[in-house]
Amino acid sequence: MKDIDIFFKEKPLKMICLGFSSGLPILLVFSTLSVWLIQAGINRSTVTLFSWAGFAYAFKYLWSPLVDNYNLPFLKKLGHRKSWLLTSQILIIIALVLTAFTDPQNNLFFTALFISLLAFFSATQDILVDAFRIESAPQSLQGPMSSMYIAGYRIAMLVAGAGSLWLAALFGTEIYNQEVWKKVYLAMSSFMFIGIFATISSNEPKIKRNLKTKNHLQFLFAIFFSVVGFIFLYSIIDNPFDKKDIFLTFLFSIIRLIICFIFAFLIIKFLILIKFTSEEKISKSYLGPIINFVKRYGKFAFLILLLISLYRIADVVMGVMANIFYLEKGYKISEIATFSKFFGVFATIIGGFIGGYFSFKFGTMRGLFFGALVAALSNLLFAWLAVSPISINFLVAVITADNISSGFAGAAFVIYLSGLTSIKFTATQYALFSSIMLFLPKLIAGYAGSWVDVMGYAYFFSLTALLGLPVLLLIFWIGKVAPIKN
Repeated sequence: MKDIDIFFKEKPLKMICLGFSSGLPILLVFSTLSVWLIQAGINRSTVTLFSWAGFAYAFKYLWSPLVDNYNLPFLKKLGHRKSWLLTSQILIIIALVLTAFTDPQNNLFFTALFISLLAFFSATQDILVDAFRIESAPQSLQGPMSSMYIAGYRIAMLVAGAGSLWLAALFGTEIYNQEVWKKVYLAMSSFMFIGIFATISSNEPKIKRNLKTKNHLQFLFAIFFSVVGFIFLYSIIDNPFDKKDIFLTFLFSIIRLIICFIFAFLIIKFLILIKFTSEEKISKSYLGPIINFVKRYGKFAFLILLLISLYRIADVVMGVMANIFYLEKGYKISEIATFSKFFGVFATIIGGFIGGYFSFKFGTMRGLFFGALVAALSNLLFAWLAVSPISINFLVAVITADNISSGFAGAAFVIYLSGLTSIKFTATQYALFSSIMLFLPKLIAGYAGSWVDVMGYAYFFSLTALLGLPVLLLIFWIGKVAPIKN
């Protein structure tokens, strides 16, 4: 029982509140917003353009050095991390309130503007919460801290997803009424005070930093211009190949991303040439964390980065097809919503607690290995479901097992990434790791539908399980040759 008590200490309990604060905005940027826009009469092609706001989460590494190295000129008494964290939370509330008062039916521009700001502030908060969690407790306590963070995050997604739509139905959504969605987003903004309470009542991590207080704006605008340039170029380069040609389309996507990264780099280089920002400052902010990581792990640094990029591949590639599979199999939307979106959340939370406890009790690498194993094996259950007759009992069993394994693997992986992160570059390195974690899986997942067209669901799910085998071998090898170094 003493081991279980560690989850209910002050720091893990406050982490559930910060996890809630991180999880709340993301569905208000995506799925809940989509329902609002569709009801307002916005066409589907325009609605999907709002997914570009997700670039803020994908490329948060680009401005993470700002929150790592620069002090805010206000709220200094709170401390470096707390001042940034509180500021981001207040800005999220402001963005939610501003969004609430827009009407996409009459002026879509302002809705898009404030949603983009919401995504930016939300991604910034994610950077800070991750850094705050890592710096607030030693590696031995990262299991309970990560489990509580995941629990709070999932509860918030339930509130922002099912909860916001329930509120919309309560206020009346049969006929479009902007007042309904204004009330929904204002109600959601009030939940952010849970995170604000946790921030104010928590202690500032006791980490010595060599912080800078000058030239914030030049650095920030340099990064802003490079990100805007990346997104603009990415949006105007069209795929010249037939989408049915999976290999060429995949290859083109990689080339397009490389071109966009080069373009963003050239923008920064130009700003350095005209002395808008300092080359030394950019170099220290971005190369410093990478050099630190390579120095600590030497020749094994590449293997570790490869593991990070592959760890969630089986889970992510399979997950993108899950809802489509349920519908095409013949399950009802109400059944999917109840068992996948509602009960599935609680199964993920339970899995997160089990994963955190397992890593705390038996070690980070063992937790990482077992998490990868159960995540891959759970995909085989989907292959079995694909060839089985329609049965609610089968559906519940597979969804429960999948969400528990996903929660376990997620908690174990967060703990591992936390251990890899140097205290000197907490925010920047963790943001880099989390970006690498999703890049390749998300890129491959975009072609999952084409794979299903070729081989069918049963073979597709079996293939995604096999994708987990290289991960297991990497974990076994890295655990022996490259233990965690803080």
